[in-house]
Amino acid sequence: MKNLICTPIAVIHNDFKEKFGLPRQSGLSVHLLSEIIMEPPYRNPDAFRGIEDFERLWLLWEFSEAKKADGWSPTVRPPRLGGNQRMGVFATRSPFRPNAIGLTCVKLEKFEITEKYGPVLTVSGADLMDGTPILDIKPYLPYADSYPDAAAGFTAQIPKPTLQIVWRAAVPPDMTPAQRLALEEALADDPRPAYQNDPVRVYGMAYGSWNVKFVIDGAVATVCEISEMK
Repeated sequence: MKNLICTPIAVIHNDFKEKFGLPRQSGLSVHLLSEIIMEPPYRNPDAFRGIEDFERLWLLWEFSEAKKADGWSPTVRPPRLGGNQRMGVFATRSPFRPNAIGLTCVKLEKFEITEKYGPVLTVSGADLMDGTPILDIKPYLPYADSYPDAAAGFTAQIPKPTLQIVWRAAVPPDMTPAQRLALEEALADDPRPAYQNDPVRVYGMAYGSWNVKFVIDGAVATVCEISEMK
C-alpha cells in the first residue's frame, strides 16, 4: 500500500491563537469569522468557479498542533466525559489519531478575488485555530450530508453548557461587535476541561490581539481582565 502525501492548499486565519478556548465543534461559534488564504500554487480562480452558489463547505485539515511523538493510542479520554472514561479513538473526534486529519463544516460568508492573495474565502463557524493548514475544500450537500435523526452515541448524553457572560473588564475599544460575540460564544460553551471546577481559578486565553482572563463560578463566566498581547 502506497503512502498518501497531502500538501496543504491553504491556511485559515482567525482570532483564536491557541487551542484553549477554541470552539469544540464547528458551528458552536456562529459569529467567529475566519479567512482562508490559499497557498500560491492553488490561487487559480478557475478552481473556485461556482463555489459562491454553495452556502456551506466542508474543510479537511491537519491537526498541526496536536501531534504526539509516541504515535497514536486506540483509546482516548474525551474531555466532555470528564477525562476519566476511555472511548475508542474512531468513536471520537480526538485530534490524536493515526492520521491527524480533521473535518469541519463551515458557512461561506464571502468569496472574493483579491489583488494580494487571489481567491479568499471568508467563513463562519470554524473550530480551527489560527494558522491551521487546510488540505481540501468540498461543497456541503444538504440532500446527502444531513442526517438530523442519526444516533449520536455518547455525545447525546452530554448536556450543552450555556454560561451567562458577565463583563467586569472594559471591552477594548478596538474589539469589533462580531469579535465580542465570538468570544462570548466560546466562553459560554465553558472552555475548561470537564474535570476542572474551581470557581476561584483565573483562566487565560489568547484571543485576537488580547490576553483574556476569566473565572467561571456555577453558570456564570466573568471576564475579569483584558490586556493587549506584547
